[in-house]
Amino acid sequence: METPAILVEDVGMMFRLSNEKVDNLKEYMIRILKRKMQFTEFWALRDVSFTVEKGERLGVLGFNGAGKSTLLKVIAGVMRPTVGRVEIQGVIAPLLELGAGFDMNYSGRENIFLYGATMGYSRKYIQERYDEILEFSELKDFVDQQVKNYSSGMRARLGFSIATAVDPEVLIVDEVLSVGDAKFRQKSEKKIQSMFDRGVTVLFVSHNTAQVRTLCNKAILLDKGRMIAQGGAEEVCAIYDAMTKK
Repeated sequence: METPAILVEDVGMMFRLSNEKVDNLKEYMIRILKRKMQFTEFWALRDVSFTVEKGERLGVLGFNGAGKSTLLKVIAGVMRPTVGRVEIQGVIAPLLELGAGFDMNYSGRENIFLYGATMGYSRKYIQERYDEILEFSELKDFVDQQVKNYSSGMRARLGFSIATAVDPEVLIVDEVLSVGDAKFRQKSEKKIQSMFDRGVTVLFVSHNTAQVRTLCNKAILLDKGRMIAQGGAEEVCAIYDAMTKK
């Protein structure tokens, strides 16, 4: 039996939330050392298990706070789950919070290499794809400017261009199909569609069930960190639509 592209087994993600407001790091450390800091455990994910076979497209549905983005970050390797395990087969391209890893005091050029490194790309690989990244981002005239002077749209365009400068086996998309202005948005959608056409495995988060029905053949539904439904995209979207109307 062929190994699935994505295996998620009994995954849970717990955060410790402070019960008190602490104004500075010094006070925080003093309270920690004196064991006076009180925390509440918050489970963003509990007992989540599913598999995605190679070439399948899985939609991830759920209301705000359901744990969708946390799940994608765990699968992408951005966060380590508190319990459970995740296994990925092949090269992964996570389109999550584009540009969130940029150093605002570095130039666009420096951030291409920095952001690429955080995604696991070697300097040699980024160097080989540098011209392609720059051309796709349409930021050639601004590449030596500090990123703090970029608009949010410019940062997202640069992040998208770096993240997609790879031929992935697994593509993770967190509602970032709309990047930049209308012209660039059309180009970014065409780029993602070309990846779809090559038969990559896809995890796609969206509140738009019409998109999930069009792009995905399977779906899961999260509610308060737990998976409450999984199956065909049409079936799960119908459950989500019914919950939305209540």
